[in-house]
Amino acid sequence: MGEAGWVDATAGVAGDMLLAALVDAGAAEERVHAAVASLGVPGLAVRTATDRRGGLRCRRAHVTVPGDDPAHRHLPELLALVEHADLTASARDAARRTFTLLAAAEAAVHGTAVETVTLHEVGAHDALADVVGVAAAADDLGLLADGAAVVCSPLAAGSGTVRAAHGRLPVPVPAVVELAARHGLTLGGDDLAGERTTPTGAALLAALARPGPFPAMTVRAVGVGGGARDTPDRPNVTRVVVGTARVADAVRTGEVIVLEATVDDLDPQLWPAVLEAVRAAGAWDCWTSPIVARHGRPGHVLSAVCDEAVRPAVADAVFRHTTTIGLRWSRRHRETLPRRAVTVRVGGQEITVKIARLGDGTERAKPEIADVEAVARALGLPAAEVAGRALDALRTS
Repeated sequence: MGEAGWVDATAGVAGDMLLAALVDAGAAEERVHAAVASLGVPGLAVRTATDRRGGLRCRRAHVTVPGDDPAHRHLPELLALVEHADLTASARDAARRTFTLLAAAEAAVHGTAVETVTLHEVGAHDALADVVGVAAAADDLGLLADGAAVVCSPLAAGSGTVRAAHGRLPVPVPAVVELAARHGLTLGGDDLAGERTTPTGAALLAALARPGPFPAMTVRAVGVGGGARDTPDRPNVTRVVVGTARVADAVRTGEVIVLEATVDDLDPQLWPAVLEAVRAAGAWDCWTSPIVARHGRPGHVLSAVCDEAVRPAVADAVFRHTTTIGLRWSRRHRETLPRRAVTVRVGGQEITVKIARLGDGTERAKPEIADVEAVARALGLPAAEVAGRALDALRTS
């Protein structure tokens, strides 16, 4: 079996609504609290409480922000905060991807570069808490595992205007329309008054889900997250349904972008920083392969795998952090197995273990090497011994 999820955004979706729905569906609220607290922003916190919208029970997320919230940041600053947050690798990638997609959409709307576009409302402390909180909650529910089938309904567009940093904007706001165009999201419900889908809500769904009908699953839990208003036309809620699907349904087939650049004149000591910068730009994975380049000079081919939406940002990172003046890219097909992550303890230290499920139902587990190395240093043990102890702890858990 594989994890499956469905997000009902037909009445709208915002970051706080999706966060509340995930917690209501069973995500551990303490993990959300810890993730937001680990951002290191004094006074930034999130809590949830039960409420009612349109006569229906729901959960509301309330974010407490410092009084000096600048309410505008740039993408590198947001990514730096996420990088130091207490998140698993999957959750950190989801948060980074969300902010990168937001910045790419805002940059396209304003006609500027991804790294320099000023993020106003979506760069504020409450948006930061929403994105990091959703990443932690979705990870806790298993919805970030490779192969997890997460699907979303059409997003309520709303109507009218909304006040923003640049004055009054039409609803749906330009960034929401741009995100829908870039990621194939369906917008509907223009009969609803006011802003129903926020840029943060749209970016989270673009990062975590694909549009489509309700997936076949055995339902395990339902979560309902309420918005700030109690509207008369329909309950102002986002619903999340979580369950299990067959392995065949959970295996994800799709397209990825592969970028490559041939570099033969870069100081080899700089490659670790290059790879880190390319990953921070939104690449899922990147690596180098040694080659013999033109004129017999030794060099490397830098390869990066990413989503189409972040290809410009990843390409820009390659140009800015290497000496190359050209790169090539292509579309590739890929399939991913269902995967989940569990935490085990070795010598009092935590290690994340990834577990992949094959088509015949068998599983294989692999401890996160970064965790293994950190615990090995802390305990003064060989990394191989720590990895073995982690697998032993998994078998006996």
